[in-house]
Amino acid sequence: MIDNRQQAKAQAFRALHDEGIFALPNAWDAGSAAMVAAAGAQAVSTTSAGVSWSLGRSDGERLTREEMIDVIARVAATVDLPVSADVEGGYGDSPEAVATTVRAVVEAGAVGINLEDSRSFDGTLYSPDAQAARIKAGRDAAAAAGLSGLVINARTDVFLFQVGEPAGRLDDVLRRADAYAAAGADSLFVPGLLDLDVLSELTGKVSLPVNAMAGPGAPSVEALRQAGVRRVTVGQAIAQSAYSLARRAAVEILTSGTYDVLEGADDFGSINGAFSSR
Repeated sequence: MIDNRQQAKAQAFRALHDEGIFALPNAWDAGSAAMVAAAGAQAVSTTSAGVSWSLGRSDGERLTREEMIDVIARVAATVDLPVSADVEGGYGDSPEAVATTVRAVVEAGAVGINLEDSRSFDGTLYSPDAQAARIKAGRDAAAAAGLSGLVINARTDVFLFQVGEPAGRLDDVLRRADAYAAAGADSLFVPGLLDLDVLSELTGKVSLPVNAMAGPGAPSVEALRQAGVRRVTVGQAIAQSAYSLARRAAVEILTSGTYDVLEGADDFGSINGAFSSR
């Protein structure tokens, strides 16, 4: 059942894309989402890689739709913020599969999705028309479920997977952006593209707000803002750092018998206090 609270979150999340820039530090479970909220984030976005790792699986649609939705529901129930769900390629090739996934996302309490245009099993991309049909199915499903304001972040992997000749990639993205916007996408996500000059050209030519994926070594949020980017995410980077810390701490404890890697952590009370006592 879609209530007024979820509708308000959808409207608030949509409004973040209207001007300026905002960052979405990606979470991978309810606990990391609570930490992101405690840091002052305006919204929470999940990362499929982090969610998959937390459930003992590798990334790339190796979770079932139901497993992913269960995590999204836990995140949405934990934070009082808009939640955007990374649903990879939608858990099926067909528009009907995407529609089923979107209905489940809405029922889980989220107000946005990322939807990829690459196939998980071989990395090839759907044609612009085929992906547009999948986006439209998601848009129609959201409306039928009572959340027409669901924010669809259309991800294209042209740059991430280096599809085609380098000189033609921007034109490919521009064609896809037009098709995806016409199908009902609300923003354009182009992971793998961090060249500020190319981003400036892209943001100047597309009608959709552009989402860049950043991380260590990437341009700052301010530099991305100057290039016209509206939304910044970091994908699996925070989860990657957290799991790396777990391994390094375990190595130190098991070898030298010391605990130096664990220094600098937030105190127990600060972390425990970020969670509901229900």
